[in-house]
Amino acid sequence: MKQRTYRILLTPEDEGGFSVSVPALPGCFTQGETVEEAIEMAKEAISVYIESLEEDGEPIPDDSRNLEYSLTLAS
Repeated sequence: MKQRTYRILLTPEDEGGFSVSVPALPGCFTQGETVEEAIEMAKEAISVYIESLEEDGEPIPDDSRNLEYSLTLAS
């Protein structure tokens, strides 16, 4: 099994829990009640997404070559 790297974004929801998106995989979303559950659900969603790409013979993107920074700007 090839190792791939993916950045996930966890967003706290007003009603509780976290929504999760995977920017490198458009349309790959999931959710979880806790951060830990959200991360586990993301792993599962990514695996299913990759399997679908493989079955369709599509290229499989990943984030292994991306650099990421967070900036905070004062207004």
